[in-house]
Amino acid sequence: MDGRPLYLEPRLGPRLRSLLAATGTLHTLTDALGSPLHVVVPDQIAENLAGFRSVYRRHHLSGQVFYAHKANRSSALLRRLAATDAGVDVASLGELQHALGAGLTADRITATGPKNPEFLWLAARTGVTVSVDATAELEQLAALVRRYALAPVRVLLRLSGFETPGVRVLSRRSRFGTPVRESETLLKAVERHGDAVDLTGVAYHLDTTSVAEKATAVEGCLAVLEACRSRGLRPRAVDVGGGFGVSYLAEREQWEAYTTELTSAVLGRRPPLTWGGHGYGLREESGTLRGALGLYPAHRSVAGASYLDELLSRPAASLGGRPLAALLLEHLYDLHTEPGRALLDQCGLTLARVLEVRTQETGGELLVRLAAKADDIALEDHGVLMDPVVLPRGGAGPGGGPVAVHLFGSLCLESDLITRRTVFLPRRPEPGDLLAFANTAGYAMDFHATRAQHQPAARKVAAWQDGDTWRWCLDDQFWPITPSGGAQ
Repeated sequence: MDGRPLYLEPRLGPRLRSLLAATGTLHTLTDALGSPLHVVVPDQIAENLAGFRSVYRRHHLSGQVFYAHKANRSSALLRRLAATDAGVDVASLGELQHALGAGLTADRITATGPKNPEFLWLAARTGVTVSVDATAELEQLAALVRRYALAPVRVLLRLSGFETPGVRVLSRRSRFGTPVRESETLLKAVERHGDAVDLTGVAYHLDTTSVAEKATAVEGCLAVLEACRSRGLRPRAVDVGGGFGVSYLAEREQWEAYTTELTSAVLGRRPPLTWGGHGYGLREESGTLRGALGLYPAHRSVAGASYLDELLSRPAASLGGRPLAALLLEHLYDLHTEPGRALLDQCGLTLARVLEVRTQETGGELLVRLAAKADDIALEDHGVLMDPVVLPRGGAGPGGGPVAVHLFGSLCLESDLITRRTVFLPRRPEPGDLLAFANTAGYAMDFHATRAQHQPAARKVAAWQDGDTWRWCLDDQFWPITPSGGAQ
């Protein structure tokens, strides 16, 4: 298979496919606003929300979908969500201020993550729900409420360290949340500060794609809710966090072929597939493959709203084998979710201008330098491997067939690699062409962005369809009432 291109073609929904077809518009935008350039599509996030809401309806559940703001700083996406019934999960003082300024009211905001006193004070002062990680944080919040004579604050207790009887399912540790075995101490603190906090539910956060692990956590949360009720407390919600995932690639076969060939390359059974022999977590020791593949599962058969549906349909092993959704409904509990990446699926792309193309002295591969830094297109920082789309400057561009390229950034650093892997493109790119990296809205746009070496961070625009035409404005100038700009 050494001579065949190993493509990893992006999955493109109707909106992104249409936007990429507007080549002239994208070149004009980049000419005017510079490279790299992020383009977000606000109407797509509303469509993704509708997909999550359909799962709630299918299981007859109530509750809120909280957009995990940390996944993207876009004002346009947040304001578009403000025109729906969605909420937002904020993890910093700045995100809370941003959400309030975008039009979201306090009853639609939940505050999570590490919190400084200013963040806690504004959350308490405005009346948003606070997800509490530990007893000390709850006591700090209660002190603020009393000191400033504020109304009791709605709180969720975030838990961790769930186990099933017999065999422990969750083995990884988390620095977030209180271990469930210590929940008694947390509940005593809630009772002690009953004048300052109102317990509305429990939550968890797991950095995993495993449905089994998350189902175990839901079962653990249901057990804690029962303990709450036995103490006379009246919590009414379970927050299952995020981690619903995205399927980035169009073809499963391409993903399987690439990972198979990467393994062969690490073992020395084929030419290298990466710059400097990088193995993405794999290594060879005395002819044996060691390590673990540190990549996001870029093609997933179940992701997003479908993942939530699968989780809710899963039998609760420790609670009689009934589906989790049925147990939530039976107790009239609300279900809260916090999707970030999944709500941003197909919500944007990143454009980068090709500056230089030259042939490597050894190996014959092409070195392609882009007007962008690696942290402007941070797909690989999250383990996502996906090919860019070549947008020729003047039409179809030259032929010549598939080429293998290495994509480098514009920093004066050996480590400024847009991708560590060899990327296969259907044709040779030329200076002036654009490379479009699809589906970058979730974490890959500005989560890692810097202004290193006085090079600018990427600007951001919002785009929407007006009939057969794509229109745009600067991200911070978009509002749902923008003419032809989405919700009316």
